[in-house]
Amino acid sequence: MIDPRGHASGVGLPMRGDLRIIADMIEPGSRVLDIGCGDGALLDFLVHEKNIDGRGIELSQAGVNACVTHGLSVIQGDADTDLSDYPDQAFDYAVLSQTLQATRNPQELLYQLVRIARRAIVSFTNFGHWRMRWSLTWHGRMPAIGGDDIMWYDTPNIHLCTIRDFVELCRALDLKVERAVSLSRTGSSWEISRIGAAANLLGQQGIFCLTRN
Repeated sequence: MIDPRGHASGVGLPMRGDLRIIADMIEPGSRVLDIGCGDGALLDFLVHEKNIDGRGIELSQAGVNACVTHGLSVIQGDADTDLSDYPDQAFDYAVLSQTLQATRNPQELLYQLVRIARRAIVSFTNFGHWRMRWSLTWHGRMPAIGGDDIMWYDTPNIHLCTIRDFVELCRALDLKVERAVSLSRTGSSWEISRIGAAANLLGQQGIFCLTRN
């Protein structure tokens, strides 16, 4: 279980809100590849609490070192170039959390996710959220994402999208949305039953579980 502070029980690694929702989407005993796994918080929880067979890819050496310190099977790699090395349907789930916007080719990456896994789970910041719109309209400047000290010229984000943009991309790739969850700034979450203006306006983050049609 996860305690109220967002820590995995008995492990101690903090879990972001989107990671807690992703963990709930994954069946126990599954084969999971976590792409851009950071310090391994999600993998660590899934291995210890859901008995999954977990693997990870992380671009930063510091992240890889942190994962290995916790006994996780993680290699250094680039999501944009290294997923093609994995065989078809090698995993039950491929997870991409808060990484899509920093990749060079999101369309190709989504294709690779559903190729190597039966299900792809993707979380991302929704740039259609009302706070983003208000900030840009009122201040005339790009909102700072990932921390107030990260400005537009420092951010790794290169492909910004809204929930509606993401859904349109899924349609173009003929991907089925099995489940969609919206996450607010305060940590409240709700199921998105219909992808429309309300979901795009109110959700600060989107978390999607995808399969091929």
